[in-house]
Amino acid sequence: MRFLVTGGAGFIGSALVRYLVNEVSAEVLTIDKLTYSGNLASLKAIENAPNHRFLRADICDRTKIVEALASFRPDCIMHLAAESHVDRSITGASEFIETNVVGTFHLLEVAREYWNQLEPEHKENFRFLHVSTDEVYGSLGDEGLFTEATRYDPSSPYSASKAASDHLAIAWHRTYGLPVVVSNCSNNYGPYHFPEKLIPLTIINALEGKPLPVYGNGANIRDWLYVDDHARALHLIASEGRIGEKYNVGGRSERRNTDVVGSICALMDELQPEGAPYARLISYVPDRPGHDARYAIDTTRLETELGWRMRETFSSGIEKTVRWYLDNDWWWRPLRKSVYAGERLGVLKEV
Repeated sequence: MRFLVTGGAGFIGSALVRYLVNEVSAEVLTIDKLTYSGNLASLKAIENAPNHRFLRADICDRTKIVEALASFRPDCIMHLAAESHVDRSITGASEFIETNVVGTFHLLEVAREYWNQLEPEHKENFRFLHVSTDEVYGSLGDEGLFTEATRYDPSSPYSASKAASDHLAIAWHRTYGLPVVVSNCSNNYGPYHFPEKLIPLTIINALEGKPLPVYGNGANIRDWLYVDDHARALHLIASEGRIGEKYNVGGRSERRNTDVVGSICALMDELQPEGAPYARLISYVPDRPGHDARYAIDTTRLETELGWRMRETFSSGIEKTVRWYLDNDWWWRPLRKSVYAGERLGVLKEV
């Protein structure tokens, strides 16, 4: 298959592209606008691969996307392009609406036009995978899991924008017949993760002897999914998922934020002992507005229908992640110096 991947220079997108190019040996066209979190260095391992090409483009630019579809002729569009950081959405919601909602609309329309012009056999096999988040479901209580039937209840501008894009994708299937499949994932972690997010920020701050910020009392719970496991799931969903259905992707690894940071500190004590004990750097800071209490994903449909299994536990995945950041400062240090220095984001000004 020939895959067009939007947002392919981002964290999850680049993991997916590397997997498709190296493991699947698929033909891949990566499209990315290269905003602050899009990074061609994340694709360095495949920069000379004959089955990969890159196009810098905004999904809102219909002309460029139409041209890309016409020349590349993909069998599948995997749509990951999105603004994704909740904190940034709190103080800059407009970019999230523009990319996540308006951009998805433009991409769906261009994909529909392309799909309608395909010959019958190619048209029958075409797929549009819309990649989303479990945050669209809102916050869980102490019990229960998100399923594909959980009602939407987004809490942040980010999750609201992704909820809107999910609804658009499903509506384009129901109204126009576009062969759409939707996935909703839990919190990803792993190599090449932009350092504004909890896990990479904690690792890099620890390396530099800086405070390790934990929001509120640190009791918020997330289900953690190793990014390479997610990449395999996305390929499986795009290739074998039922049209018009949703598939939740989770790691079955619920952890409190304070325990995640504690796990990183323990690994740093072992792997970089000259700065130990790193737990002394933990700093509890004022909580973010609208901070959901708990996320947890039920992956039963993905496991039973498509046979997916995660390969990494949280323990194995977090160790791989910490080791990667220790060994690859060539990737994150330029970002730290010129793009994001580790400052607190999403703080509302008092009126």
